[in-house]
Amino acid sequence: MRKLFVLLVMIFSLVPVLQAEDGCNQQRLSKEEFRAKQKAYITEKAGLTAEEAAKFFPIYFELQDRKKALNDDAWKLLRQGKEENTTEEQYNEIMEGVYEARIAAARLDKTYYERFKKVLPNKKIYLVQRAEVRFNRDLLKGMRKAKGAPPKR
Repeated sequence: MRKLFVLLVMIFSLVPVLQAEDGCNQQRLSKEEFRAKQKAYITEKAGLTAEEAAKFFPIYFELQDRKKALNDDAWKLLRQGKEENTTEEQYNEIMEGVYEARIAAARLDKTYYERFKKVLPNKKIYLVQRAEVRFNRDLLKGMRKAKGAPPKR
């Protein structure tokens, strides 16, 4: 479960930079386009009904927005450490903030899991988690392929 959490945190931090392939040209997906593709993929792979999807995705995207805000804060802190005159105490503050953001994200996951259980059975929540990981993996593979990079093993 911890590995899944770490993977999800890493994936969510990549969301703003994800791109989609459009023929030979690359174009950046808007937030709405990304979410529409994500919603369609997860709905299909997790076998959600239209009613389940209508109840689930507003909560799901709310969680994503809140976690993105935490990740943005953590990245802002990490960028502060690039300055050459950063002191050891400042590095301590940076790292404390990064770890606090990760803990807050884990708490959000737990809180929203409780909310998810009100609209989906546990099996479907599990299938959503798997579909989410697959979606992001497929998206990253597509980005590598579009850039001509060899596949990672």
